[in-house]
Amino acid sequence: MFHVEQLKNNQVKDFLVTGEKFSLVIDDEVPGMLRTMPRPFSTELDKYYDSKEYISHTDGENSFFEILYQRVKKYNLAYKKNIVFSSEKPKTALDYGCGTGDFVDLLLKEEVQAFGYEPNSNALKLAKPKIGDNLLSESEVFTKKYDVITLWHVLEHIPNYDLILSELLKCLNPGGRIILALPNHKSYDANFYKNYWAAYDAPRHLWHFSPTSIKYLAKKFGMIIEQVKPMYFDAFYVSLLSEKYKQNTFGIFRAPLVAMYSNFKAMFTKQYSSLIYVMKKK
Repeated sequence: MFHVEQLKNNQVKDFLVTGEKFSLVIDDEVPGMLRTMPRPFSTELDKYYDSKEYISHTDGENSFFEILYQRVKKYNLAYKKNIVFSSEKPKTALDYGCGTGDFVDLLLKEEVQAFGYEPNSNALKLAKPKIGDNLLSESEVFTKKYDVITLWHVLEHIPNYDLILSELLKCLNPGGRIILALPNHKSYDANFYKNYWAAYDAPRHLWHFSPTSIKYLAKKFGMIIEQVKPMYFDAFYVSLLSEKYKQNTFGIFRAPLVAMYSNFKAMFTKQYSSLIYVMKKK
């Protein structure tokens, strides 16, 4: 349906803040995973989030993209809640990388003892009025036990993601679940937009996962993948943002077509733009 070009030199650009260029490198250990190189030092990462356009850390509705993001977020919150409650309602939950606190707030209203952890100071300012003392420091996170731990588009941001996963698993109650939402670089829209695919989001996204890499990590950490669910609207938002990066005059018209085709193809390939993995502790 659409012509797909090759990813040029595996080079991606920070379109949001600095304009710097980075490379996507095949990971030596985890099959199906790419890493962003060079990887910024942990002390440097904050500057790459320092933008009013980084809307996952805002509640604003001051631009077309902000309005669209907030509308999709409301739908996704309900969708995520249904996935978390799909087996049984948890008594305790942790949203690791809770952003502005909306999912924790939703769980608290459902009478779940829910907590959130968020390292970004701008997001924290918005989360605090919503969830108050249910915001945990990093050290507090690992002193509690949870039935469910969620990381909604978070794991790809964490430099030592494998260590954090290992430590979070220790915090799960027997039979507990970890739920990951992640962009999928094997999706059609990723192949279509190549270097401009917004979900590469280098260097904020340090790791780029696929179903193959998550299957490997689940086995490595002794988890069973119970469910894999699509995030349908991610294809639309990512495609619109990718068209913006391409500075395509007619991108607002092409993006929905690319997204619909990506979702249609994924009905057969299962390679949706973003996927939610529900993993149970053995």
